Amino acid sequence: MLRRVYPHFIKNFLSSRSSTPFLAPSTSTLRLTSQARSLFQTPALQHKVLDKPAAGEGLQVTYITPDNEKITITAREGDNLLDLAHNNDIELEGACEGSLACSTCHVIVDPEFYDHIPEPTDEENDMLDLAFGLTETSRLGCQVCMTKELNGITVRIPSMTRNVQQEKLK
Repeated sequence: MLRRVYPHFIKNFLSSRSSTPFLAPSTSTLRLTSQARSLFQTPALQHKVLDKPAAGEGLQVTYITPDNEKITITAREGDNLLDLAHNNDIELEGACEGSLACSTCHVIVDPEFYDHIPEPTDEENDMLDLAFGLTETSRLGCQVCMTKELNGITVRIPSMTRNVQQEKLK
């Protein structure tokens, strides 16, 4: 099966000059070759870099920080609140990078706009149950995508977040 799935890998593995193809030439320390190293590494998670909207097409989002500072930014349709915050140096944690595995990007949506956002999924509700300072208009920033109906939305960033994954490690 491996020969069908990974023919290039197997070919290189079998034709390697070394009797141990994953080890660098003999030294006093054990070093993996770049080929072997790639098997044990995963790419770092990075925040999505968002393009700026075309002139006149931007949607306005206002974040209210825990210090009551108002920061208004311009977004494009489809951008989510977590990525927008990160791309504009607004401190909104996102420990799971938007994979619905935490509640650290919890925001409180202005009631005027809350009904314009699609209903939260069961997975989002499960994570929101773990959020600090949960309100009737709480949502996860990674799950709120900008639409024309949300132009002018205001969201408050709670004073604290609760990172359950971090708490499990302690």
